[in-house]
Amino acid sequence: MAAVSIRQIKKTYPGTGLTILKGIDLTIPDGSLTVLVGPSGCGKSTLLRTLAGLEKPDSGEVRIGDRDVTTLEPRDRDIAMVFQSYALYPHLTVRENLAFGLKLRGTPQADIDARIAEVAPQLKLDELLERLPRALSGGQRQRVAMGRAIVRRPSLFLFDEPLSNLDAALRGEVRVEIRRLHEKLGATMVYVTHDQVEAMTLADQLVVLNGGVIEQAGPPLEVYGKPKTRFVASFLGMPPMNFIDATIEGRVARAPGLSVQLPKSFDVRDVTIGIRPQDVRPNEEAALDLRFELVEGLGFESHVHGRLGDDGAPFIARLEGDEGRKIPKWGKLGLSVSPTDVHVFDRATGRALS
Repeated sequence: MAAVSIRQIKKTYPGTGLTILKGIDLTIPDGSLTVLVGPSGCGKSTLLRTLAGLEKPDSGEVRIGDRDVTTLEPRDRDIAMVFQSYALYPHLTVRENLAFGLKLRGTPQADIDARIAEVAPQLKLDELLERLPRALSGGQRQRVAMGRAIVRRPSLFLFDEPLSNLDAALRGEVRVEIRRLHEKLGATMVYVTHDQVEAMTLADQLVVLNGGVIEQAGPPLEVYGKPKTRFVASFLGMPPMNFIDATIEGRVARAPGLSVQLPKSFDVRDVTIGIRPQDVRPNEEAALDLRFELVEGLGFESHVHGRLGDDGAPFIARLEGDEGRKIPKWGKLGLSVSPTDVHVFDRATGRALS
């Protein structure tokens, strides 16, 4: 396995003038599972393809281990890539699909058989080895695609939205398998997704991209709990974080329907307050006055939608268990929030102040 170093990678698509990567710097530790996440067009897939050698950067450097691979072809980089489309050979059995890449490299048949015998049970493929891809479910096909990468024993695994073609139940199942596989192999993996659940549950290192730049990178709970920008705060979390433009007076932020204590004093006056829906609780001595319009009952929790005050910002509160069922269908709801759960952003720049 190997660490990966990306330095000042820039990429502009010819004829469009569109710069999709704007000087990316990133270190991927040896043996880590790093997840690149962000909205469509943010550059995450282009960055992965640059690692794979499928895209050539305009400038910058890519190193895998101690090798500069910036100009090397994909076959010379010692990588394996798993695509969302599976990319299996339809006329070959599962066994033959697993063996195909090894045969191209001249691996002895005895070694091929040994590697397949090792990998197939890990991915629950040992009883499927003689089947053709058309006889497999979507989840089974994706496991074959993963197995084909694993038998090669590369320095680096790359996953390009591998679960996007699966239904919700299968996504959860295969996601757990990928995490278990990483723990077993101790392999260096880079995984691209737009799904924040995949990103949060899989990542050792979470990298949030937006508009061709890295907004924030770090352990997933740190990125979620201490977002450095309003964009990161808005992208992670479901329901998403609430944002309210407010004015600071002393250590209190005020806006229509809102008067909350802040965790500390700030030099700026005009800010945006961020409050996650799960961080509020019903309270008669309310810091937030929610005029709610809709309650979504989900059984284990409820999402209460409304506005702050008579004409304030839209707001969603996530209430646990029976809390949501106890409030009337229409009306007012007082909410409190701890100062430590209040996020403060510079209104002009979107950068976190707290």
